[in-house]
Amino acid sequence: MKAITVRQPWAWLLFHGKPVENRDWYTAYRGLLAIHAAQGMTRDEYEDARDFVRTFDPALACRIPDPESLERGAVLGTVNQIGCVKQYESPWFQGRFGHLYESPKLLAVPELARGALGLWEWRVPDGGLRYADAPLAPVHERTGSLVSCTIPERVK
Repeated sequence: MKAITVRQPWAWLLFHGKPVENRDWYTAYRGLLAIHAAQGMTRDEYEDARDFVRTFDPALACRIPDPESLERGAVLGTVNQIGCVKQYESPWFQGRFGHLYESPKLLAVPELARGALGLWEWRVPDGGLRYADAPLAPVHERTGSLVSCTIPERVK
């Protein structure tokens, strides 16, 4: 199966509302694609991403897990790659090319894997893919409402 490596928290965001992955290269690939979370992530990269999301979706920014909780060095799930565009009306589109995704599905258990640049071949585990059935948003156990939070300002 084709796979792409994405740094966190962007990989997590692809399963929680981000429909496009920004790249500086075009791809003609269409079809099922595994999303691999890169091993590396700096605190600045994490905070830059969270601050960016906060500019247009503060509730989603609050839901981004702490850096220590984000899976890294593993395939998180799959998406269906449906296109590659130079223009896209979305705050998520910031690159030269936007790889468009739909139907994100998290795996029940992330699969450890070594990533690579570009699209690469990932060997699907024996037994196939097992997907999770989890809500996309944290929900308060008693009220059923979305959990809210406050993101602290960055320490300069």
